[in-house]
Amino acid sequence: MELDKDKTDIGPSENDLIQLLLKRQSELNALLEVTLAINKNSAASVLYAMLEVILRVNLKVGRMSLLIREGSQFTCAAGFGAREETPEDFQKICEILLPYKTITALSGHSEELLNKYDFFVPVRHKNSTLAFVLIGDFNTKPEVLSHELNYIQTLINIIVVALENKKLFWERVQRERFQREIELAGEVQNMLVPLRLPKSANFEIAATYLPHQNIGGDYFDFIRLNDKEFIWCIGDVSGKGMPAALLMATVQASLRAWTYVENDLEKLVRRLNEVVTHNTKGERFITLFLGKYNEETREMEYINAGHNSPILIADCQSTFLKEGTTLLGPFDELPFVRPGKLILPPAALIFNYTDGLIESDDEDVFISEEELVEYLTTHCASHSSQINKGILTEIQTKNNAKMHSDDITLFTLKIY
Repeated sequence: MELDKDKTDIGPSENDLIQLLLKRQSELNALLEVTLAINKNSAASVLYAMLEVILRVNLKVGRMSLLIREGSQFTCAAGFGAREETPEDFQKICEILLPYKTITALSGHSEELLNKYDFFVPVRHKNSTLAFVLIGDFNTKPEVLSHELNYIQTLINIIVVALENKKLFWERVQRERFQREIELAGEVQNMLVPLRLPKSANFEIAATYLPHQNIGGDYFDFIRLNDKEFIWCIGDVSGKGMPAALLMATVQASLRAWTYVENDLEKLVRRLNEVVTHNTKGERFITLFLGKYNEETREMEYINAGHNSPILIADCQSTFLKEGTTLLGPFDELPFVRPGKLILPPAALIFNYTDGLIESDDEDVFISEEELVEYLTTHCASHSSQINKGILTEIQTKNNAKMHSDDITLFTLKIY
């Protein structure tokens, strides 16, 4: 009988041990399943659903709220059970609990919002709280309470850190993609800019191009039509990056293609407007100045499509070249086109530029048009390249301007 009594005493402890081992095995299996789901790049919603099952079924948790940091705020990413908290309530809870660094019992807490929960379990990484979970209606044996709370913390840590790493990975991918876009746009931009400008006894050209952050939406070009005529242009497309560079590349290709069959400026600018509206559906626009000069007749024709008016210095007089039309892009058909025409005397100077020269993103004026006229009138006998360099130096010295908030393009043409 004594033997039987001993067996009766030993039996329950063996059973408890078996149940404990089975529970530990279940916990390990759950961790394995979560890890496999993470390795398969499962969505956050899938991981949260797995978390709910593990807490509800394996650990008998009746209520849970998981709050995850997003920037400087915490948002409730997942939860279950009877929960009535508003986003404002959770923000208040966060303010109270954020200083806590370890698992903390909430029963008897002075804040009513926290009395609904039993435990606060933080998830920290590199001295920062990434998330925390509020556990309520958690009925477990006192001897395993510490273990199960640590298990919950480990489980949440694995999920939250995995999601954070996934987020950081995609941010890195986006940065690398953006950087590659910047590089491609820069390559496109370099292809747009003429490598060499022609030299002639009849005229002199100098161009300065300063892109903003390696790429920009500015564009200039010089196209020889025949042995007597040439076209030049300067433009600025709205926006930055690859879309702007590609749009300007399209405009350049179209302009060069059409000049082979058509040198009428009005028809050219209408064709270019069709190209811009077709490619952008009215979401982008281009300002453009298009000029044509005949070396034999000394006649100049031009169309200003909403661009900063080039400044003509001739016979000690200044003229702003404003005649033309509206921006290219907003209208399917240009409402009007009024080409400007004039005869250029010897030693005429035409200064073309983009708006990055005279204003910044916060609308601070670097240099006024009057100051430009004064400088050009004073230095009109200088070489074109010296004029460009001098203007930039003058602005930086006089106005202490860094001049790096937008693209800057200068195109100076002197007619002898």
